[in-house]
Amino acid sequence: MKKTFLRFKQISAFLFLIVIGFVYAQEQGQKAATKSGVSSKTVAVKKNASKSTEKAKQDSTSKTGNATSSKKSEKIKVTFVELGSIKCIPCKMMKPVMDAIEKEYAGQVKVVFYDVWTDAGAPYAQQYGIQAIPTQVFLDSDGKEYYRHSGFFPKEDLVKILNQKGVK
Repeated sequence: MKKTFLRFKQISAFLFLIVIGFVYAQEQGQKAATKSGVSSKTVAVKKNASKSTEKAKQDSTSKTGNATSSKKSEKIKVTFVELGSIKCIPCKMMKPVMDAIEKEYAGQVKVVFYDVWTDAGAPYAQQYGIQAIPTQVFLDSDGKEYYRHSGFFPKEDLVKILNQKGVK
């Protein structure tokens, strides 16, 4: 009886260590993905300039995917593309900034959001060659990228980028 109990304790301890090791490995993988801004659902791809420029022109004139855009009453001077996720904390912090820009600069700035952790938004992660979320891409009236930023972008700093293309 004593040997059986001892054997049971050894097996239990072994299984416990395996489970702890597995959980630790999962947490480390998630931490590394979070640190680099890349998840298993996001594919990090180097920027392909010609494809991005061509697709950007299409994006600046049409609404696709799970995107939101401002009303078009004047000629759009800047298209502000936000690539992120509704589940990412810095991305959630960008939502009020995007809403404010969309309201204050309606007719001058088109705001587009792509959730790159969804099937509909994932192609845009590849198209724009993002390596972290949130990433903000600014396109001029011709659809050419003129500025890019990764991480939370305060409204005051973002407005300075919009002003570079005549947004008042």
